[in-house]
Amino acid sequence: MLLDYAAARDHHDFDRLDARTLRDLAASGSPEEQAAAFAATALRNPSVRDVLERLAELDLPEWYLTAGSLFQTVWNAAAGRTDLAAGIRDHDLFFFDPDTSWDAEDVVIKKCLAAVADLGVELEPRNQARVHLWYPEKWGKEIAPYRDLADAISSFAATSCCVGLSLDASGKLTVHSTHGFVDLFNLVLRPNPLTVAPQAVYDAKAERWMQEWPQLTKLPWVEPTGCR
Repeated sequence: MLLDYAAARDHHDFDRLDARTLRDLAASGSPEEQAAAFAATALRNPSVRDVLERLAELDLPEWYLTAGSLFQTVWNAAAGRTDLAAGIRDHDLFFFDPDTSWDAEDVVIKKCLAAVADLGVELEPRNQARVHLWYPEKWGKEIAPYRDLADAISSFAATSCCVGLSLDASGKLTVHSTHGFVDLFNLVLRPNPLTVAPQAVYDAKAERWMQEWPQLTKLPWVEPTGCR
């Protein structure tokens, strides 16, 4: 979904979004309304805005800011926190470059880190075209190469994680979600049927997240389908 960045950033209808209004949006909001609410809420986090704006100035391969800094901002809004960056460790940046060499990835990583160096944020840029090369050593499991960024975002352990925002130089904001926003807005941790992650990753992340956001509801692990 494409939105005007300035309009989404300055959209004040969602300034007081809380757990109740999120549940109402999950129950009766259209997909477009839910995407707009997600984007406007994520952009209430100054770190998210700053990172998006810096990245938009760079000549990068296709990219998305994804995962924790986005869905955890929504959780903070649901919890009624004034600090929407609370509990957020880093900002995951997924990009997709067909050149799967480490040297090519390192060039983009350094470029991105330099662009946000003065922001005081932890940015983790990774080329999703080469994840399959290092995933087995890190997680003990072979995975197929990701086809594109949508495929990569679809692989997180929980459905609420599979979201992304990308901003271009013209001010167009792209909103992506593999599974929509119902689980995210209902504060539900649901195993992602498309995940490449093992159960241990889901359980460990859920445990850490529920310590920070006790309002979350964790659903039992279900083996993924393996079809993305």
